[in-house]
Amino acid sequence: MPEDLLRIGQRTFRSRLFVGTGKYPSLEIMKQALEASGAEVVTVAVRRTALDGRPGETLLDYIDRSKYTILPNTAGCYSADEAVRTARLGREAGLSEMVKLEVLGDERTLLPDPIETLKATEILVKEKFVVLVYTSDDPIIARKLETAGAACVMPAGAPIGSGQGILNPNNIRMILESAKVPIIVDAGVGTASDVVSAMELGVDGVLLNTGVAHAKDPVAMARAMKHAVEAGRLAWKAGRIPRKLYAKASSPQKDF
Repeated sequence: MPEDLLRIGQRTFRSRLFVGTGKYPSLEIMKQALEASGAEVVTVAVRRTALDGRPGETLLDYIDRSKYTILPNTAGCYSADEAVRTARLGREAGLSEMVKLEVLGDERTLLPDPIETLKATEILVKEKFVVLVYTSDDPIIARKLETAGAACVMPAGAPIGSGQGILNPNNIRMILESAKVPIIVDAGVGTASDVVSAMELGVDGVLLNTGVAHAKDPVAMARAMKHAVEAGRLAWKAGRIPRKLYAKASSPQKDF
């Protein structure tokens, strides 16, 4: 069988699990969790990364650049201008031509600002960034972001860090119906079953952070998430049986 690769821009990945690098009890535990997850892409908040050459240990010291693709993100930005400046800083520092675009609209809910997100997407695409864009699960906004040139659209399963799982699978299905770019669920998953549920919808991958970083055992949870992505993807490709109201015998009534 042909290898089941995820393609974003000019890059291909075997793992469909993207993992964040924030909130861990320590950088050493983060390093172990990344290894256990099998992820090939790890997200790094540009604002958390020491890019000014100051001496001392930094987050990047714990990420093997030969093993992982770093996906800089614009976490903590609340306007298009702010997000664009942050993305430029990450690229100029040599992190990646890819960027996870995040433009928030509210500090309490951490929901994305659709207008500022679309504006920033258009600017960054013109500047030749490969834009993976965090958005709500609104199918209309998702389509507009794809039209604007996003290489990947990343609808939230639930609010960031909430661990509520996939709150509106129907909206994710609607996004998938018309999408011609990869769709990766980003935010809100809390455990392995949430990841399986997302993958069984047919999404191309899952990006998570808090579900692993705040688990009682982050390394074990990272390993569980790895298997969940693989199981959910395989189940989606295999095709589930229809749901039925009444029982149906699994053994034939007659022997032939």
